[in-house]
Amino acid sequence: MSKSIIFVCLGNICRSPLAEGIAKEYIKSNNLDIYVESAGTGDWHIGEPPCENSIKVASQNGIDISMQRARQVKTEDFEKFDYIIGLDDSNVKNLKSLGCKTVIKLGDYGYEGKDVPDPYFFDGFEGFDKVFSMINTCTKNFIKTIKN
Repeated sequence: MSKSIIFVCLGNICRSPLAEGIAKEYIKSNNLDIYVESAGTGDWHIGEPPCENSIKVASQNGIDISMQRARQVKTEDFEKFDYIIGLDDSNVKNLKSLGCKTVIKLGDYGYEGKDVPDPYFFDGFEGFDKVFSMINTCTKNFIKTIKN
């Protein structure tokens, strides 16, 4: 395994599963050697599949994330993964407070450092399209910077 990435959001049911799915699809279609997982800083959803709207928006974009299961980030992940990527400032702060020294913010790769908003609290489905688009752009941009 040449490189490894873990995407981290709050509950690991909306944003980070999308990032994991997008990254895996991009890596596969470009024949890259990068291992990807996702996790949440919280423990509320451990073992659950991604939320219905995340599964739906991924599916509409040709990506199946339905088999993913939420897990909580562990301190061992900071050693295991080359790149730990938080999806918003709160995730980055939480990861640092857990002892992660090198956290990358996903929004720094195409959205001028903006937070990827948590669509779990959005009204309806529209927000998931926007979040998917943002994660799609930033994830691919990030992978392009590390693929060599």
